Amino acid sequence: MLDASTLDRNSPLPLYYQIQQLLLGTIRSGALKAGQPLPSEQEIAAKFRISRMTARQALKSLGDMGVAYSQRGKGTFVSPFKLEKAFRQVLSFTEETRAVGSRPSSKVLSFESFIPNAEIAGALRLKPKEKVFRLSRVRLADSLPMGIECSHLPVRLYPELDRKFDPSTSLYSALDEFYGISVHMTDEVVEAGLLDAKQARLLQASRGAPAFVFTRSSYVRSGEPVEYVKAVYRGDRYKLVNRLMRQDRNNSRG
Repeated sequence: MLDASTLDRNSPLPLYYQIQQLLLGTIRSGALKAGQPLPSEQEIAAKFRISRMTARQALKSLGDMGVAYSQRGKGTFVSPFKLEKAFRQVLSFTEETRAVGSRPSSKVLSFESFIPNAEIAGALRLKPKEKVFRLSRVRLADSLPMGIECSHLPVRLYPELDRKFDPSTSLYSALDEFYGISVHMTDEVVEAGLLDAKQARLLQASRGAPAFVFTRSSYVRSGEPVEYVKAVYRGDRYKLVNRLMRQDRNNSRG
């Protein structure tokens, strides 16, 4: 499973990190499935001729990444895959997926233009009867279906988008390349939900399975809305990550 000869003791990369990457590659290749055990500290230490502390650090780092979990007295096991959603950064699905070393892809469900309802028109500040493009896709990471996204984009801002853009590729990259539009800020609301029958079929999940429901408005630096998204993601393959800071009591009043 693990090739000890790939460990480079002269590399500036720490040994624990090299072992972490070897284990991570084994997990992502599918050689180890969710729920299966990882090698123990003792096994890793013996195979790579390293200290148990270094082996422990490699396993702990996988736990910190969310790809493994430990059970006292039993060992360390592979976690179900979860993609991180960091709220302190504006990242596309493609960028989020690549950031954790996975391969993003999309299955296009529809790509069309139409006159939207009041909710979409209001979010995008459209004039009466102004059209939008609607792009619906299943988003995948390492060929695993993660969620369904439905993006709404004003035709006025993106003329001939349906001719220029390959909808199986990164939308944000295309908007920047073809129209010079780069998303600067988003307002995003996340709610808990359950997958309906159609969503469950597309995401290869059970009907009624837990899900995250996203509603997002995206803006350029001037504050003009340039995209409105409705999305649903599998709760067992997605996690929300945020960093909160407690205010210094010495600087607070009351």
